[in-house]
Amino acid sequence: MINCIIVDDEPLAAALLENHISKIDDLRLAGKAENALQAYKILQSQPVDLMFLDIQMPDLNGIDFLKSLSQKPKTIFTTAYRDFAIEGFELEAVDYLLKPIPFERFFKSVERILRTPADLKEDFILIKTEGMHRKIPLSEIVFFESQGNDIKVVLITKDCFISKSKITDWERDLSRKGFIRIHRSFMINTKFVTAFNNSEVLLGSHQIPVGRSYKQEFDSFISDFSKNRLL
Repeated sequence: MINCIIVDDEPLAAALLENHISKIDDLRLAGKAENALQAYKILQSQPVDLMFLDIQMPDLNGIDFLKSLSQKPKTIFTTAYRDFAIEGFELEAVDYLLKPIPFERFFKSVERILRTPADLKEDFILIKTEGMHRKIPLSEIVFFESQGNDIKVVLITKDCFISKSKITDWERDLSRKGFIRIHRSFMINTKFVTAFNNSEVLLGSHQIPVGRSYKQEFDSFISDFSKNRLL
């Protein structure tokens, strides 16, 4: 399922897009916005895979809005003007649709994305830190560390973020995505394991202890990890 939003200040144009989206089972309309500020709030509150973005909007046009985003969803520009086509494609937009948009043209554009859904399936978590909901790709997380009622998320970039949550809040979902709990205070991303013994694991320069109550799960991981990899 591809989560998409419509960003358009023209009610009739937005309604037409909503109708087109409703005809495609793999698309889910996650929200509608009449301007860039409303769209930004939606993007911060939930994962969005695809954005249908009008260009001519009040206060901030679609081109400048897309430029301002550090994390850009796949974007299809929708507009009544041809003048912005080159600039739109320079921003790596999936397509540039001229209003009024017939369903056949809409489907041709969306079908490019439906053929390559893996491009949209970036795994990430949203954590609230410093008053913001921050999107963090799982591929960048080295480990989680429990710190009382908080959790520290340590990234491969050496950045770290503190959030009001617990490891148990994440453990069930992330255990299916390459993470393992090896201590009451630590859950690690197994792809970053560089060395280990019976009592500790090295994740690059990070030294993480193995807790007694997690030894069985850890041994199972080591057994799978070591198969056909020992020389």
